[in-house]
Amino acid sequence: MSDKSHEELMKPDGDVNPIDTDYQVGQDNIAMKIGPFGLDIHNRVFLISGLAVVLFVFVTLAFQKDVAPIFGEIRGWLTTNLDWFFLSAGDIFVITCLVLVVSPLGKVRLGGTEATPDYTYAGWFSMLFAAGMGIGLMFWGVAEPLSHYGAALGGTSVENGVRTDWAPLGAAAGDPEAAADLAMAATIYHWGLHPWAIYAVLALGLALFSFNKGLPLTMRSVFYPLFGERVWGWVGHIIDILAVVATLFGLATSLGLGASQAASGLNYLFGIPLGETTEVILVILITALALVSVMAGLDAGVKRLSEINMILALALLLFVILMGPTIAILTGFFGNLASYVEHLPALSSPFGREDSNFAAGWTAFYWAWWISWSPFVGMFIARVSRGRTVREFIVCVLLIPSLACVLWMTAFGGTAISQVVNDGYTAVTEADLPLKLFAMLDALPLASITSFIGIILVVVFFVTSSDSGSLVIDTISAGGKVDAPVPQRVFWCTFEGLVAIALVLGGGLVALQAMAVSTGFPFTIVLLVACISVIKGLMSEPRG
Repeated sequence: MSDKSHEELMKPDGDVNPIDTDYQVGQDNIAMKIGPFGLDIHNRVFLISGLAVVLFVFVTLAFQKDVAPIFGEIRGWLTTNLDWFFLSAGDIFVITCLVLVVSPLGKVRLGGTEATPDYTYAGWFSMLFAAGMGIGLMFWGVAEPLSHYGAALGGTSVENGVRTDWAPLGAAAGDPEAAADLAMAATIYHWGLHPWAIYAVLALGLALFSFNKGLPLTMRSVFYPLFGERVWGWVGHIIDILAVVATLFGLATSLGLGASQAASGLNYLFGIPLGETTEVILVILITALALVSVMAGLDAGVKRLSEINMILALALLLFVILMGPTIAILTGFFGNLASYVEHLPALSSPFGREDSNFAAGWTAFYWAWWISWSPFVGMFIARVSRGRTVREFIVCVLLIPSLACVLWMTAFGGTAISQVVNDGYTAVTEADLPLKLFAMLDALPLASITSFIGIILVVVFFVTSSDSGSLVIDTISAGGKVDAPVPQRVFWCTFEGLVAIALVLGGGLVALQAMAVSTGFPFTIVLLVACISVIKGLMSEPRG
């Protein structure tokens, strides 16, 4: 993630077809000095989104007991009534990406016909992966395949003509092998092409309209082909405010999940008491580390931390592959890919689902969560992808991280399922969700060392997410300025932590998921419109 000035970042190399607009980056901004601190903020976007977040934190902390049931109802209503909408949107994003790969538009180069990539493939992939998925894989790597396996093996249960079980599709009652196949297919569906297509569409739009069209690196720029100069008015303000709020709550959801997992790990290793107090202290510590990273600057902060984390994650992955059922994991990688392809049409079907609990409770929640993360991950990917062709960009953003997720889920989830089926190890199924990773590692050698590495990974993934998330929110709320004053990033980084604390205290996991879904819903509509705008933008570009 390069610390380039705005002018350097936006300067095209070779032929482009820029948009002719009188709008200047930062023209609607308020620039002021408060003591030693400088501020440079978009007056409406920063003030409205900032006030909304401050108000949310105040109300949730002041009325903790009253808001908890409300969060549960919001999440239930949105995922149950709008599951078809989230599933359909996910399919549309994948189809859009596939069409762009095979069409002549794939030849367009981000940054101009002569642009060259800023990063090597190795550096690019590690940043793609760390930004987009890191933390979720730590939390769900064991928990999700095992949950689907148990539900599928248990078969279906029906009350009053409605299925009450949580198994994907038609389940696999009493058949451990079929249940394991279905569990892994369902898990890969949630971590494969669909989420990465969500990220790719938005990242492509941001990169195209900034590097090729010369517009500010902010969400509203993507919609210029549809709204013209109106994107600099209230249409654009609303798009940017939604992006800021969605990103903040998406990050806070992950921060809360990570805190609960790190707390479980610390309790497991060192006997530190579980509970809200421990989680709140962890959120404060992670936020403090993120603030240090924010002040260190991008190349010194995020890039270095991403690289350290990828080495640690790779070491843990290799350890599990070598110490777990190695042959089963390596053959399972291809077998799970085949199961994913086989079950994909049924899993991605938005209508006529008999497995309504799975479609609403798992898939709709995931899609809303990925979408709420998309402004953050999209802008991060856009900034590190200058110089790539559209075809290269989409193939790499879709396939490389998806395959890495398949390997991770196969190693961690496959090992846990093998422990249950072949070794009769029940501790991993009985453990609470945040503790399942540590229960799985406990049955392997060097458990205390690998569990400690697991906790470090959770924390560092969070620091990188919180740091780069603050940068993205700050860029949007500063009207597209990529070099806005550091105190603004400190403000957003601090409030990510405060929102996570408010959600932990105001209903825990249910509250976290409710806010991810609530902010993901309106932003899904924004993203669907963005698909049309991106195609229109690409059609006017020279194909070098």
